[in-house]
Amino acid sequence: MSKPRTPCCLPDCAEGRFNDTGRFQAPARTLAVWSGMRRNRLLAATGVCLVLLAYATLAKLAGRPALMGHAETYWVIVIERFSAYALLGFLLSFLLPGRITGACVLVLIVAGFLEIFQALILGQDPHILDVLQKAAGGIVGVLLAQTILAFLPRPPS
Repeated sequence: MSKPRTPCCLPDCAEGRFNDTGRFQAPARTLAVWSGMRRNRLLAATGVCLVLLAYATLAKLAGRPALMGHAETYWVIVIERFSAYALLGFLLSFLLPGRITGACVLVLIVAGFLEIFQALILGQDPHILDVLQKAAGGIVGVLLAQTILAFLPRPPS
């Protein structure tokens, strides 16, 4: 006789059950595994984002990524900075749900330290306006993610 089929591919789901509405409810262990896997992916995405931001900030002008070539207008550069740090803030906010201040502070620290490191490299031109643009993008990303998190259903505790 074959083993009964479960609605999930994880081995712990064999212990799960169907609730009153007919939906499958996995045991808490399985939910913790899925939560951990999601967190690992967020950590990896945030790390990749940080590495790419550091590269784009600290690389020489010829080695920097550019959307429209190296003769970009000022507003294209502002939008690039803003959106890159908005992505960082978005990822940090999902990594630290409910910690708006912590995510905002981390974005400010990253933006500030990368501009300070840029001052240490010959041929780079750090500006306080760059830090403000990056910080604004990061904070918008944090607030957008926190707004999305507010509308997502909470996992059972």
